[in-house]
Amino acid sequence: MHEREFFNERPETKSGIYSCPHCGFRGEYAVRWIRRTRKDRLPRGAGERDRALFAKLRNYLVRVDDTVVCQKCRRRFEIPSHQNLAFF
Repeated sequence: MHEREFFNERPETKSGIYSCPHCGFRGEYAVRWIRRTRKDRLPRGAGERDRALFAKLRNYLVRVDDTVVCQKCRRRFEIPSHQNLAFF
């Protein structure tokens, strides 16, 4: 089974403060995320390996947007990659 079969996915928008590397403007930007919450029970057809994997799974967020457009200079820049996954 694929890992996606163990989760419910829901899109979400969160704001973050980022600095433009080109002009130095620091602004608040809306960033899209996908919230993956673990299902209440295993899907049908799960084996022993799937049961062990399901027991270890946690809820988490995955960032969808990799870039944002600066509000001042209108240039596109990347969001730092160390902020692309968040556990809760």
